[in-house]
Amino acid sequence: MSYNVSFISLGCAKNQVNCEQMMASVQAAGHAIQADPDGADVVVVNTCGFLASACEEAIDNILEMAELKKEGRVKKILVTGCMAQRYKEDVLTELPEVDGILGTGSYGDIAQAIDEVMAKGLRPCHIGNIHTANQSGERILSTPSWYAFLRIAEGCDNHCAYCVIPSLRGKYRSRPMTELLEEARELSDAGVRELIVIAQDITRYGTDLNGEHQLAALLRELCRLNFHWIRLHYLYPDEITDELIDTIAEEPKIVKYLDIPIQHCNDTILKAMNRRDTKASLTEMLGKLRGRIPGLVLRTSIITGLPYEDEAAFEELCDFLRETKIERAGVFPFSPEDGTPAAKMDHVDTEEAQRRAELVVDVQSDIIDAYNDSLLGTEREVLCEGFDGQAQMYFGRSAAESPDIDGRIYFTADGEVPAGTFVTVRLTGTMDGELTGEMVD
Repeated sequence: MSYNVSFISLGCAKNQVNCEQMMASVQAAGHAIQADPDGADVVVVNTCGFLASACEEAIDNILEMAELKKEGRVKKILVTGCMAQRYKEDVLTELPEVDGILGTGSYGDIAQAIDEVMAKGLRPCHIGNIHTANQSGERILSTPSWYAFLRIAEGCDNHCAYCVIPSLRGKYRSRPMTELLEEARELSDAGVRELIVIAQDITRYGTDLNGEHQLAALLRELCRLNFHWIRLHYLYPDEITDELIDTIAEEPKIVKYLDIPIQHCNDTILKAMNRRDTKASLTEMLGKLRGRIPGLVLRTSIITGLPYEDEAAFEELCDFLRETKIERAGVFPFSPEDGTPAAKMDHVDTEEAQRRAELVVDVQSDIIDAYNDSLLGTEREVLCEGFDGQAQMYFGRSAAESPDIDGRIYFTADGEVPAGTFVTVRLTGTMDGELTGEMVD
């Protein structure tokens, strides 16, 4: 029996890859994929469970699908991913509208689960081994045709005190390089221009296979393929080797944009959070990167209100950001997550953590404004991603902007610019904090 199946994927790019693999499995089993949940036989909500706020978003989506189900416009709801893994009993007991769940170790069971809910009337609960779950498999890309993700590893061994990822995704497991290169070659042959290399920590790649860092070797092989840009997310600060720095600097296809989550700079906080960095090591590492990779743009993530962050530590963080001038930062108030050591430590209340996050955003706004102003009058290679009817301008990204994370560059052009093409744009101004310019021949 064939069914119409719709997917909603929430959270990070790694989760999106899981969803793409599930879509391919469902299609291979003879079912049809439809974009709109309305009218689907089965809606699969692929959830994030990293933070309480992500779980709230997932629940909102599930309840929205439950309304469609109540109206007879959706028949069954399956919940997959991190929230299903983390709160399996709660999902099954508190959300009676949910017809079955699959944890992060059981994405490969999606076709079986659809058969169980539709043909057999069961309420499946598939919670497989998160440490051994298969990472490979065919995908149906859900990104625009010009970029795609390459997930090179699963899980995490860092065990930061505030983070639940190891308990949701398992131990760190690198994928074999031959398998990655085969998948990358398929993406290149399909016309993907920008390859985004992802994992919870890409710098550790290969160390679990033979004890050696293999990311630099992998990147050199990827650069042989027909990609225009290769982008890296995320790099753990103390795992960045000199060989990796040289590879990034020397390979023109690797964009000079690095996402290095530091979370904080205060030594007491870093130690309590089980981070292996110090303020001195971070300062040295960032200086080395800037010195050896000309034109480098940095992105990081910051958490305010972490345990042991008093006013002095918070001011130290703001001063650090002003001094290092990290161009882009995602700023988040500390969320004490169930089951993490940090949740049991003393910390400021949520309101104060949020207030501090807003102050850091103000600091970062000054930094990005100054950075944008420094670019005016220069020319940048931009990947066009569409036309904005309201602004009456094309929009796209340079190497300094990652999709769905950073801003856009808006530009005018004399003729039509197809999405997915690279053009040269002279930057002439800003609009609501984003760069504007004009295409040059």
